[in-house]
Amino acid sequence: MTTLNILKIESSARQNGSVSRQLTERLIARITSTSETSVVERDVAAGLPIVSEGWIGSNFTPKDERNDDQAALLELSDQLIGELRIADVLVIGMPIYNFGMPAALKSWIDLICRAGETFHYTETGPEGLLQGKRAIVTVASGGVPVGSPMDHATTYLTQVLGFVGITDVTYVSATGLAMDPDAAMKSAEDAIDALDVNSVQAA
Repeated sequence: MTTLNILKIESSARQNGSVSRQLTERLIARITSTSETSVVERDVAAGLPIVSEGWIGSNFTPKDERNDDQAALLELSDQLIGELRIADVLVIGMPIYNFGMPAALKSWIDLICRAGETFHYTETGPEGLLQGKRAIVTVASGGVPVGSPMDHATTYLTQVLGFVGITDVTYVSATGLAMDPDAAMKSAEDAIDALDVNSVQAA
């Protein structure tokens, strides 16, 4: 049996009691119950370096011309991109903070979106280089309806994932946690249990 490589990305600032973390755990258990899997965990909640002037300069310097300091500035980015390349499936836990995604997840995005690495430019525009992967995102929202005009988290994440070539994106959301947490949680759990995880295939 071919091993399914899963990259699990957690972004909730809460380590205990986080709904998005509970849902990613349920989702991982669901997938691993039907497939031989290898799971790499990347918790970005503690924060990642923000893109700096030095980082940008290093990124735009040809790889064979970078000095040791430039290579060191890109080392974490290279590692994050390596995790993405290996993964068949991304499982992302994302709470909605102030209508958007956590800053830590945005920092992860800034570090993995690199021309020549995860996308390149063609005569017709940019093309993603991470095609053939699937992303399943668990979303926790206190009051912002997922998919509504107020939701700037899932719309942005869909855009970014598509930009790097990942267009098969599924959202499982616990929406309305501030009003009826039990109903919101049950709805998300039922959605996970109903997912066709047999369609999640190794590359």
